[in-house]
This record gives sequence, C-alpha cells and structure tokens, in this order.
Amino acid sequence: MSTIDQQFVEYIVKSLVGNPDDVIVDRIVDEKGVLLTLTVNPEDLGRVIGRRGVTAQSLRTLLRALGTKNAARYNLKIVNNDNPDESTVISSDDAATEDGEIVDVVDNSTAVSVDNDEPEESDFAKKSRKELAELDDLDI
Repeated sequence: MSTIDQQFVEYIVKSLVGNPDDVIVDRIVDEKGVLLTLTVNPEDLGRVIGRRGVTAQSLRTLLRALGTKNAARYNLKIVNNDNPDESTVISSDDAATEDGEIVDVVDNSTAVSVDNDEPEESDFAKKSRKELAELDDLDI
C-alpha cells in the first residue's frame, strides 16, 4: 500500500511524463526523514528534471509543503537508470534545492548529498533588491 506522499509524487510525475506506467516511487524512512526515490523511463528523465532543474526543484518544494503539513522532512532522489553499466551523474546545478542541499541524480539508487552554506541568489531576487534600494533613495 502506498502512502499519501508516494501517491502525491506519483500523480504529479505521471502527469508530466510520456510513459506513466514506468513511474515508480519508493519510500524509505530513516533518522534524517523520508526519502522518496523516483524512477522513470530514461526518455522521461529530462522532463522530470526540467531545464536547469526547475521541475525537480518544484517537486521538492511541493514535498516540503507536504512535509510541513505532516511534520516530516522529505528528500527526493531521482534515479537515472539509463545506462546500468556506467555511473552517470547529472550536474549538481540541475538538482539543487532551495535550502542549499544538493542531491545529485545518479544511476541505480546512489545519492550524493552535499551541504552548501551559501545558496545562490536568483536574478529576480537581485533585481528586486536593486529596485527596492532605488525606492529607498527617493524623497517622498
């Protein structure tokens, strides 16, 4: 029986991919929280990750919101099962989360976690800060 978090990720990913029957979400609970391992058809891996990891980051954000409701910490690992003979690591920029933790997408259920103390500021945030600074300079 799958849990609500597995069903949630499965529903979203099946809506995105071209081969929804190949979507598998495994769940492991440990001392760090809940680890959801997502396996999709190799043709759909790019759709799940998205350009510059935007789709994967959005999935992690939605999981974080679900974790807030359920008082749990969720981590999402996307497994690349394209070449089982080769160890393939997709760029860590494609799998960065908002809180600075980087979970690389690797082949056959091996995840690498790296803590990054300084999350990179987006262009939108930089532009907004600049506009706010300009507004502060105005004498009203």
